[in-house]
This record gives sequence, C-alpha cells and structure tokens, in this order.
Amino acid sequence: MAVIKVNSSVVDLLARLLRAEAEGEEELGQLMVGNVGVNRILANCLDFKNIRTMRQMVYQSPGGYESVTKPYFYQRAREREKRLARRTINGEWTHPATNALWFYRPTGACPDTWWDQRNSGRYKAHCFFVPTRADCPRVF
Repeated sequence: MAVIKVNSSVVDLLARLLRAEAEGEEELGQLMVGNVGVNRILANCLDFKNIRTMRQMVYQSPGGYESVTKPYFYQRAREREKRLARRTINGEWTHPATNALWFYRPTGACPDTWWDQRNSGRYKAHCFFVPTRADCPRVF
C-alpha cells in the first residue's frame, strides 16, 4: 500500500530522480534516494513544510535536487527504476536513509553533522542525515 498519493506520472518522476541522483549506487543506493524523497513529502517540517507532492519535492527550490538541472534527468523512466520507485512509494525503507531528509556526496569522510543534522550513515558515495524526532516526528 502506497504511503503517498501516486499515479503513473509520480512513479515516472521518482524513477527518473533515482537514476539521475544515484545510478552508480546500484539498486540499494537508488532506494535510499527514494526514501529521502518520500520522507520529505511525509515530513512537513524544517525545509520541507508544505511539500505535499512528488513534483513539489523534486523541483523544490531552494533545497531540491541538482540533477533536475541536467539533461540526464529528463530521459524517459526505465522499468528497472520504476520498480524501485514503486518499492519506495510502498514504504520500503533502507538504513541509513530510513528517517533521512538529506543526503550528499562529500569528497572525503562523512561529517558527524551537516547543517545541524545528525549523520545516520553512509552508503557508497552518499552520506545520509536525519532530523531529530522532536523537529520532524512524521519521519519516525
């Protein structure tokens, strides 16, 4: 059962985001990017107040995704990424992105905090960061 409202265009949009943000991170890394995106829609806190749809989340500015400025993001969604998007939309969360609202790719080690948010772990090149339960209870 979906944890956010979906239709085929929502699945396609998330699928394109997963590929553009984390194709080199394999399926698990792409699922984690999806976790962060779904969490941002569910959160309604901090940088993500009033972000209620996939389109709002993907194109949020400032605070959205760099990949939406690249031509690669606008290629047609592939079935592989659509399956991963559906898994994420259906509530499959993967640590360290389970409660994460942010991720980025540092040049070295993951910092303990990033913009005052706690590091929840690293997967390959990406570090994931979570809010406190008090700040964003909907992602816990």
